[in-house]
Amino acid sequence: MNPNLSSSECCKGFMSRYSRHILLSEMGKEGQERICKSKVLIVGAGGLGSPVALYLAASGVGTIGIVDADIVDESNLHRQVIHDTVSVGESKVLSAKKRMLAVNPEIKVNTYEVFFDAGNAEEIVRDYDFVVDATDNFTSKYLVNDVCVRCGKPFSHGSVIRFSGMTMTHVPGTSTYRDIFPQQPDTQDEDLSSRVGILGTVPGVIGTIQATEVLKYLSGVGDLLTDRLLTFDALTMQFSVVSLV
Repeated sequence: MNPNLSSSECCKGFMSRYSRHILLSEMGKEGQERICKSKVLIVGAGGLGSPVALYLAASGVGTIGIVDADIVDESNLHRQVIHDTVSVGESKVLSAKKRMLAVNPEIKVNTYEVFFDAGNAEEIVRDYDFVVDATDNFTSKYLVNDVCVRCGKPFSHGSVIRFSGMTMTHVPGTSTYRDIFPQQPDTQDEDLSSRVGILGTVPGVIGTIQATEVLKYLSGVGDLLTDRLLTFDALTMQFSVVSLV
């Protein structure tokens, strides 16, 4: 973060654009300024990354990095709402960046059109205040967990499949993804939704919760989903929270 930036330097229309945030007594101008000065990395520009990126852009996160080596496919469009039909065949990170800047031209968007792997992960996360796991495969999820723990970075984990999803938040000293699932499953490493399907709105629910956790962390508002795992079942429309300690 850059504590020397004023609210006017964070965003030209600071007071008008973020007026509904500023009206919240728990957040106020100070909380919004912290959001504007922050840097958040989103790993994955798909179903989870779409709502996360849109809401963080709209909420004024000053710098947002987004990592994804994939291109937009027509089969993505029912759930990856940051992309549209004309984006089919385009880089996901470039498609996402255009939409994010259309929502809020005052922010900065860094794009990483690469596979997030052991060779680049630590270098990419180094300059960010918070990391969002919006990936769709186990290898990437364990890598996000491990590099964030090693680098002392807080992160939000999100997973979705079929009609269900789950999410948790880690800050240094609290439960990690590996604490819940110590070993990576011995399964083919791919987007499972391509084999078993997913209801398009489920990643919207979980991704929006992840974005909410990011904003809470950056602004210092409320209690985070640390040491707790939130699960969602769209078929029964039930949320459950399981304590991890």
